[in-house]
Amino acid sequence: MALIRWVDRPDVYSPGTELGRMQRDMNRLISAFMGRGMSPFRSDVFPHVNVSEDADNLYVRTELPGMLPEEIEISVEGDTVTLRGERKLAVAENVNYHRREREAGRFRRIFSLPTKVNADAVTAVFKDGVLKITLPRAEEAKPKQIQIKTA
Repeated sequence: MALIRWVDRPDVYSPGTELGRMQRDMNRLISAFMGRGMSPFRSDVFPHVNVSEDADNLYVRTELPGMLPEEIEISVEGDTVTLRGERKLAVAENVNYHRREREAGRFRRIFSLPTKVNADAVTAVFKDGVLKITLPRAEEAKPKQIQIKTA
């Protein structure tokens, strides 16, 4: 009986090369959905939002280029902020786009804040396409300093 040594060559079927090919295909598929590549199934969230805080306030900042303040709606309920609007872009007729990345249409962003806020004192300023919402913390949500008494 002749012994033939198994060689892992690409032109010969082997489970190892087949598994490697499957792994590369799965990695490509996952990166299309999760990565920054352009995928027909991928949708960016608009608008992008930054939420920050200090001792007294929470701040929401978002860029809304080309929009007017009256096209934006903000509502606050408890610890939830809702941002709604419609972005309209002028589309030229009889023009072929080579790349079109700016999206138009209605949007709604709902997100929870880490603490309750005083909805009556919320302010919003829209300047140069940037919306800044200031949300004061509710009094019951602010940390209280407890004085220690000596007996």
